Amino acid sequence: MIKKYLKPASLPNQVSLAVLVLRLSFGFLMIPHGYDKMQEFLAGNHDFPDPLHVSPTVSHGLTVFAEFFCSILLVLGLFTRPALVILIGCMAIVSFSIHGADPLGDKEHALLYLFAYLSIFLTGAGKYSIDAKIFK
Repeated sequence: MIKKYLKPASLPNQVSLAVLVLRLSFGFLMIPHGYDKMQEFLAGNHDFPDPLHVSPTVSHGLTVFAEFFCSILLVLGLFTRPALVILIGCMAIVSFSIHGADPLGDKEHALLYLFAYLSIFLTGAGKYSIDAKIFK
């Protein structure tokens, strides 16, 4: 069952190429956000929102894990769907909790990432990924 979940769907070449473009663009664009948060985390600055009520330090660490490490996995196409579950959760929290009461313009970026991540999750990593090589 886990292999079926991790294995990318068999997609036509053009669709796999489109998924590759989405993975690379949204992955690479998110990495700097996570890197900046990781630098703050390592410097001991944990003045961070705590929407899950687990402590600002834990929330900060979870966000770094999602935005930095899961984005690297997304770019590589390695464990893509599990990484996307985490990224989707992170962007949903940012969109609907952190920026829930804000105007659309303030939550627009998080929503764009959320919808892109949902799209990639539904298709899987595609042919041009490490997942495709592993689960051939």
